[in-house]
Amino acid sequence: MLHIEPVTLSTDRLTLRPLSLADVPALGLAASDGELWEKKTTTVPRPEDFEAYVQKALELQASGLALPFATVVNDGDRVVGSTRYMNIDAANHRVEIGTTWIAKSWQRTFVNTHAKFLMLRHAFESLGCLAVEIRTHARNDQSRAAIERLGAKLDGILRQHMIMPDGHVRDTAVYSIVREEWPAVKATLEQRLG
Repeated sequence: MLHIEPVTLSTDRLTLRPLSLADVPALGLAASDGELWEKKTTTVPRPEDFEAYVQKALELQASGLALPFATVVNDGDRVVGSTRYMNIDAANHRVEIGTTWIAKSWQRTFVNTHAKFLMLRHAFESLGCLAVEIRTHARNDQSRAAIERLGAKLDGILRQHMIMPDGHVRDTAVYSIVREEWPAVKATLEQRLG
């Protein structure tokens, strides 16, 4: 059985720390960088909705279903987004990494690679996960390419999976990395971190 509790994870350039209500103003600023709430393939709240967003994340954490993080660039201690372990299946030693978003000016930088490395390493090496799942909108080519660069394998497409805030129905691409694949994925990520 997995035992997941709040933890701070860091590299020399990035820190993932437990999300809190104190992060609401910084999250609103980060989401405003690129007006991320306008993007059809992700679900990022408007700045005025972040208090409810964080409150819901903390409720899911209290129920054992999620562990949300603020994504913080160490240089300047700047919050640039958020991510979480979600759909935690403690009995089967599985977690999903999701609800990940990054301010536009920090996309396609070191941020996502460092964050995924930290979360995958913690999941496999500290939590003892058998598998880590990553899902995204099937039409989100940028996200799918990033997931594939990690070394995750496509498990399949969940058709007509979710109704998005704008009303369109999302097909979801489901990827995973299993324990036996972690050493090779880790080696690749460590090269990219360097």
